[in-house]
Amino acid sequence: MIKTFFHRAALLVATTAVVGMVSSCKPESTVTDENAQLKQNLIDTYLNSVISPTYTSLANASQTLYEQLTNLRNNPTQTQLNAACETFLSARSYWEKSEAFLFGPAGDFGIDPHIDSWPLDEAAFNNTMSNQAQLADLDGEEGDQYAATYIGEGALGFHAVEYILFAEGAPKNIANISENELIYVKAVAGDLRNRCFQLEVSWLGDQAATEHVALMDSLEFNITVNGSDNSYGQNMSNAGNPGSTYASLTQAVMQIVSGCLDITDEVGTKKIGMPYFGEDINYIESPYSRTSITDFYGNIISVQNAYFGGIEGNRHESVSLHALISKLNPQVDAEITANITAALEAINNMKAPFALNYSDASCKSAIDALSTLTESLETAYDVLRNE
Repeated sequence: MIKTFFHRAALLVATTAVVGMVSSCKPESTVTDENAQLKQNLIDTYLNSVISPTYTSLANASQTLYEQLTNLRNNPTQTQLNAACETFLSARSYWEKSEAFLFGPAGDFGIDPHIDSWPLDEAAFNNTMSNQAQLADLDGEEGDQYAATYIGEGALGFHAVEYILFAEGAPKNIANISENELIYVKAVAGDLRNRCFQLEVSWLGDQAATEHVALMDSLEFNITVNGSDNSYGQNMSNAGNPGSTYASLTQAVMQIVSGCLDITDEVGTKKIGMPYFGEDINYIESPYSRTSITDFYGNIISVQNAYFGGIEGNRHESVSLHALISKLNPQVDAEITANITAALEAINNMKAPFALNYSDASCKSAIDALSTLTESLETAYDVLRNE
């Protein structure tokens, strides 16, 4: 899957430039923002209570998955396969709950398409399975790096791992997974882990796990904004100050809303809409584990987390987007709050599995609910832009 950044991203860049020019022309005393402290607080809460726990959990789960698949390669048993499948679904859940913030390193470093492209390129996979030289390299000590360099994005990431481990919504029988496939899935899982570490370290900087930072250093991965010394978290927290790519606190807040908008629109119009409307009946996410609906639900949980200032069970609503939008326009906030709940309910009510029921009427109900949520988020974006 190739993710698209819609017109809001371009508009955000253009608006940032204009704000920067306007600020430089006005006397400093005339530039005021009565909501500046709330904006700073909600940005920091977003970083500490949404970004950090989500990417930390994703990185840790991806490490566990790699270790389990390494053990499976060396000693294939059904028990170990089943455990790896559980860990895969856990890691997958954290990834889906990160999709409201695919701006930053996920986009800048091409991590999103690298680890989350679908449908799987089965032709490329089959070519690798018949190439003994490639398999030998994948089975080497640097198999993860070989996979990243020589295996195309269409045969990497979550869906390549899923393809090996699952069939028809359940873990495969270990007897049906070949040694070559175990070689392949271990290497691909190593590359997946590396990219998840890159997301974590790029946002958290030195606050990320020491061993994760060390691996990024040894692999010489990009982990800072525009090659600077700033992590993506530092860059956003420092919005409006010299050295940040955000000209103002408002621009950083608008970026958060834009991320929510993009995934809400994508789930409705592409992930559900393309199969439902017959544009591409093969455009089905997670078809082997048959967890598409779980993926969609997680995507909107990521929006809910971003809007209410924290992951489930640990939200800080008083210093969140919800608090700011409620202050600026209570009606818009009420609509967003209700529409997030309605979208989650509509997705939860979709007939499962999506891979077999993508034309069911319940899909249209979810598409409509997501469209309504998208519209209300667009209104919030305009409220911020016109503040």
